Amino acid sequence: MKELSPDKSWTLFIDRDGVINRRPVGDYVKKWDEFEFLPGVPEALAQLSGIFGRIIVVTNQQGIGKGLMTSGDLEEIHRKMVDKIGKAGGRIDAIYFCPDLEGEAENCRKPGTGMAERAKADFPEIDFSRSIMAGDTENDMLFGKNAGMITVLINTNDIPVNEIPSDAVFPNLISFAGSF
Repeated sequence: MKELSPDKSWTLFIDRDGVINRRPVGDYVKKWDEFEFLPGVPEALAQLSGIFGRIIVVTNQQGIGKGLMTSGDLEEIHRKMVDKIGKAGGRIDAIYFCPDLEGEAENCRKPGTGMAERAKADFPEIDFSRSIMAGDTENDMLFGKNAGMITVLINTNDIPVNEIPSDAVFPNLISFAGSF
């Protein structure tokens, strides 16, 4: 990745499952007691909060569309997640989620840019050319590219790096935060 010097004019878009918390294999985080921060994430988000002007979570949550959980369940998880991050000195400025099922003709899921556009509507100062998308899947990288962002693969899944095109690869959020 080219040498970056993000400052408070930059926005960090970040995926949730597999980047902030452990992604359950073949399942969804449906309630708070199933949510498990990946090691060092609250501290990494505290460090990133000192660098980026905005930190925005964008997450596909088709567990709602499948009827496995409600939007209220998701809001409770997110409220507690944001609280724990805040207690570690970090912050999340906004969370956008898409409950739509994969494969629906009209949906807001990544890699579509609907959640990025909603964030820009809420925070007009966001400049996608001064934004980084940090995620752990190809859809996250495509979302970032489709919106004109720099993409960073947080490779918690140990994917061969040539399989998912990104501008940079880090093994976890801690190493990404430490790169600045």
